[in-house]
Amino acid sequence: MNLPNILTVGRMLAVPLVAWFISNGQHFLAFWLFVLAGVTDALDGAIARRFDQRTELGAYLDPIADKALLVSIYVTLGMLGEIPALLVIAVVFRDLVIVAAVALAWAIEKPLPITPLGVSKANTVAQMIFAGVVLGADGFALDLSIIERPAAYLVGGLTLGSAGAYLVAFIRHMALTEPTPDA
Repeated sequence: MNLPNILTVGRMLAVPLVAWFISNGQHFLAFWLFVLAGVTDALDGAIARRFDQRTELGAYLDPIADKALLVSIYVTLGMLGEIPALLVIAVVFRDLVIVAAVALAWAIEKPLPITPLGVSKANTVAQMIFAGVVLGADGFALDLSIIERPAAYLVGGLTLGSAGAYLVAFIRHMALTEPTPDA
């Protein structure tokens, strides 16, 4: 296992700790662990590219680590009533639908190419910033309520837009028929 993969596994191990910090009112610690996870995410990617240490394992683990961290933060904050429940449902539902679509495509031997869409990248960035803002506001006792509501709407819109874009891509992929050989 190379260094980028070790950093990714470390991010995965941070998931329950971040959720525990949040659920125990330790938003300051959760915020800094979230920031550290973001730094290791950037670092593992930079190391993998710079030193040609990209692996198939890393290609699978990295997005899983990112999603596990974000989903756990959203679910925990949602359970505490710190972010809207509908936003939590949208974030979790989108990820479940994507995983189900990929699994279905693999099950019927028509695997989907896993390439992030532009709206998906914007969605992930917005979800991360929103999580950081909520954790930071709570951790540093800041009143950011004036931006939290519009940010929640933005994240919700991007989440739904991303889900829709992936659904369209999935339908198009599944509608493609394999050419039959001329015999």
